[in-house]
Amino acid sequence: MIRAFLSAALISLACLPASAQVALPPEVEHSAVAAVKELGQQVVVGNHKVAIDRMYQPWKDRLAAQVPGGMKALEETMAGVGQQMAAQGISILSFRVDGKPTAYEVDSGKEEVVEDGRKVEKMIFKKWLLLVPTVTEIRIMPPAKPGDPAPKSQVWASSSFQVAISDKGKNDWTFIDGSKLRVSELRRLFFNLPENLALPEIKAEEKKVK
Repeated sequence: MIRAFLSAALISLACLPASAQVALPPEVEHSAVAAVKELGQQVVVGNHKVAIDRMYQPWKDRLAAQVPGGMKALEETMAGVGQQMAAQGISILSFRVDGKPTAYEVDSGKEEVVEDGRKVEKMIFKKWLLLVPTVTEIRIMPPAKPGDPAPKSQVWASSSFQVAISDKGKNDWTFIDGSKLRVSELRRLFFNLPENLALPEIKAEEKKVK
């Protein structure tokens, strides 16, 4: 019985359409980019709670399952990020979208459509998934030690990305932060993403402080 179930599941998966990079309707791209900008600006002004409030729910559930204390502990940790950064002398200076997003169709499912006057079921993609490259500038002010000269601050530009996800037709975006995300983790959530999926580059470089 188990073998028959697994066989049927594999056949079902094999019938799903494969996702590929697609060209977006301009209004969808504009909506996603605007949502990422708003997310970043909220964090810049100190509203770190928005990062957990607007997190893609299945990813949030996955993170919570890995934290002792579950969802409550995860939310408390995220709420305390600002205080932790301030204690370490870290402040966020700016956030911006840096480059054109890449887009995929994900979350396959059946939908009834009319073709040649007949109703037929077709496999379709239900969600948009965008990889939106970003740059965040942060200032690091090392703590001063008694008797030592005042330390110089450092400014770093961190290149990363946000995964923006929405049901088609809704433009209601939730997010996965890409700074530590692996392709394998993303493909566990959206298994029909391309096997050769390339994520935007993650890097940080120090900027000269004038």
